[in-house]
Amino acid sequence: MNPTDPLLELRHVTVRRGVKEGLRDVSLNIHSGEHVAIIGPNGSGKSTLIKVITRELYPLARPELVCRMFGQETWDVFELRSRFGLVSNDLQATYARPITAYEAILSGFFSSIGLWPAHQVTPAMEAKARSVMTRLEVTHLADRAVSEMSSGEARRLLIGRALVHDPQALLLDEPTNSLDFRAAHEFREIVSKLAQEGHSIVMVTHTVADVIPEISRAVLLKAGRVHADGPVAQMLSAPMLSDLFGMPLRVVQEDGRYGIL
Repeated sequence: MNPTDPLLELRHVTVRRGVKEGLRDVSLNIHSGEHVAIIGPNGSGKSTLIKVITRELYPLARPELVCRMFGQETWDVFELRSRFGLVSNDLQATYARPITAYEAILSGFFSSIGLWPAHQVTPAMEAKARSVMTRLEVTHLADRAVSEMSSGEARRLLIGRALVHDPQALLLDEPTNSLDFRAAHEFREIVSKLAQEGHSIVMVTHTVADVIPEISRAVLLKAGRVHADGPVAQMLSAPMLSDLFGMPLRVVQEDGRYGIL
């Protein structure tokens, strides 16, 4: 792979989910080192797009189709998921059985929910997990069960789980859902730090406040299509967002952060 290859290159991607089209003829490029927000209301195709990126769903085969990640069309799905570190509110809900924070972060090496007897954890993996916990300031949670943590604490662990492979990009799926104001603010501060450290950020959300200052581009999804694509300041204007969400909205902006009134 060439390090200058786009993280994501989609051309004429259509995905059917049952009788409906989750995505309709979507074309989208995201370049290495770029920080992008993908914003849309419920039902706009955000979840379908994420599943295309992680290879949980595949587009309809057509001659004009292009679907490449990091310059490749064919992937070992485990290798791909290590390059795109996924942080998802839905993933957090799967940690139902007793799993400690340390086990949760180690499970990132196996793309699993916790550790199982067949998993062979090496000393290098253990050292990396401890290093990530120190980096995220969660070493005090090492022996606590994920199910007993606050949503904010558990969300930090999901970042740690994604970071064990040193992924080139972080794919954040509605990452502040269920977080209170303080926890959401702390989460966004962590993401800003990771962006500054060199991880590409792909933020998929319906919450404009999730757009951190490091993000310079926004892609608006509506009804399974790319509705608009451009600089954040242009895309997150009141006219654009009012059109996207189908209601009059007021937008406030300060120091590269946005909110809706």
